[in-house]
Amino acid sequence: MRDGFFRAAAVTPEIRVADPVFNAERICERIEEGERLGVGLMVFPELCVTGYTCGDLFFQAPLIKAAREQLSKIAAYTREKSMLVFVGLPWEHGGKLYNAAAAICSGQVLGIVPKTHLPNYSEFYEARHFAPGTDELILTEWEGMQVPMCTDLLFQCREIRELVVGAEICEDVWAPCPPSIRHALAGATVIVNCSASDETVGKDSYRNALISGQSARLMCGYVYANAGEGESTQDLVFGGHNIIAENGTMLAVSKRFSPESIYGDLDLERLESERRRTNTYPARQEDGHLVIKFSLDSARMEACQQKKLFRFMDSRPFVPGDVKERSRRCEEIFTIQAMGLKKRLQHTGCTHAVLGISGGLDSTLALLVTARAFDMLGIAREQIHAVTMPCFGTTDRTYQNACRMAGKMGASLSEVDIKRSVLQHFADIGHDPDDRNVTYENAQARERTQVLMDIANQVNGLVVGTGDMSELALGWATYNGDHMSMYGVNASVPKTLVRHLVRYCADTCGEETLKAVLLDVLDTPVSPELLPPQDGAISQKTEDLVGPYELHDFFLYHMLRFGYMPSKIYRMAVRAFAGEYEGETIRKWLEVFYRRFFAQQFKRSCLPDGPKVGSVAVSPRGDLRMPSDAARRIWTEDLEKLQEEKTE
Repeated sequence: MRDGFFRAAAVTPEIRVADPVFNAERICERIEEGERLGVGLMVFPELCVTGYTCGDLFFQAPLIKAAREQLSKIAAYTREKSMLVFVGLPWEHGGKLYNAAAAICSGQVLGIVPKTHLPNYSEFYEARHFAPGTDELILTEWEGMQVPMCTDLLFQCREIRELVVGAEICEDVWAPCPPSIRHALAGATVIVNCSASDETVGKDSYRNALISGQSARLMCGYVYANAGEGESTQDLVFGGHNIIAENGTMLAVSKRFSPESIYGDLDLERLESERRRTNTYPARQEDGHLVIKFSLDSARMEACQQKKLFRFMDSRPFVPGDVKERSRRCEEIFTIQAMGLKKRLQHTGCTHAVLGISGGLDSTLALLVTARAFDMLGIAREQIHAVTMPCFGTTDRTYQNACRMAGKMGASLSEVDIKRSVLQHFADIGHDPDDRNVTYENAQARERTQVLMDIANQVNGLVVGTGDMSELALGWATYNGDHMSMYGVNASVPKTLVRHLVRYCADTCGEETLKAVLLDVLDTPVSPELLPPQDGAISQKTEDLVGPYELHDFFLYHMLRFGYMPSKIYRMAVRAFAGEYEGETIRKWLEVFYRRFFAQQFKRSCLPDGPKVGSVAVSPRGDLRMPSDAARRIWTEDLEKLQEEKTE
């Protein structure tokens, strides 16, 4: 298992009711298929050895005997396989019959998990045939051995310490207090469910929400295998609705009404990270669960993962891929930003706002947010003071866009040409204007901030900051320059999302001239415009200097959200950006990311206030309590291993 990914499968084999021989053959075929694909955990439906819809045939000794015999054949078939398998079957013990799931690995039945909650309403009559399972440990006989049987069994992999599996059966997860809660609190990171849930109109949506929600609540992986084709249709139809979920995310969902296997690569490291960082998730509770150890060949699974990963790697984790969801998310974020500013204006008693507009993405979004906040407060937009401050690097394109946009938004536009002030400053400190170093650049940014602050004093207003989270993560801001404001509305919005927020505003503003300006802003290269233009065009392109923001946002998300190692982030990025960036390019900018991230924390340690909009933020008062002088050695050493891997 590499990088914490573990392959699981939820399988619905074609079956025949009351024909364990046929069913076992189909189960073994699916196990063989899973072996070729590197599956480490395979889950089959409830009572799949016999069929769920046997009815009173469960009272027949031949059926019970045949099911046990076929379990022996299935177990023997796993002898040379590296896989933990759960199959459902009727299990007799102490004169009672149980609806159970057998856990099998390497030719052995490791344990029997009986169903706790037996539905006996509507179309279900399970209490007629089965006794409910309990958490009392029973030793049941199988092929001359004593096998543990109870609801509270956990199965832990020796080679993969993060892999701890608990099981429940169908109705168990629909109950008010499912067994999976106890399993997760006792340390289970993956829950399996052998199910036979019939199809009725709309039930699939409820089932999706139920399994997704349970995986989110327990911060676990959830593998749900449902009965399907071959079950009796005398009164019911089973659709084979299989689900693999992880902490609220659906990794794989089957097509219904066909015997389909689904595969998903669970990220066990991600689950552990979520549980560590969420202090309301309790520490592992030793509550009487019996933990059964098993072994898997993790090298085999890793080799299969190298060929294909059954997991979507989103190259833009901050931006929803679905257009409808993206629009909904943009509106939500835009409103959060505006609400944050609205409250700050109310609290300070400010009825004026001041912001610098450059014709770039960030200042455009800040102006749009400020206009929304003023509309909420019923304050005239004329009291938004949009200030354009041309200097050595300003191009006509960005200048004209800034002016047109301020006009269309109804803001008061003023222009302060700062060239003379900056040149005077150079003379005061003895700097040669032809030396276009960091002093040349930052002097302009600091002069602009001084202008904005002083205008705010004049009008008794509040300076609205424009810098975004991606810039703050990289330290791509002038300390006490554009780094500073009185309220930073974009402080937790990454650059990739800024672009979509501006696009959303362009699409929904309902004003063609404003839309045209916004679209041209979107088409303009990202630049601080601190160096003179070349032939009238922008000469200083940010992404040529610090790297593509889509890469940095990917790195930032996975580093801060889950605490992944750099090598894992690199390998994920290679998959996510396949066809866009070569591995060497990704590695180059990943090194830049870590170097800048650790070196620039001092800028983030004194950020202005600003609203959090997503699950990742860099506020020193909220999500990122990081010392400004922390060493990056262990992260750098992990990156160096990537070069060693390539050499080998």
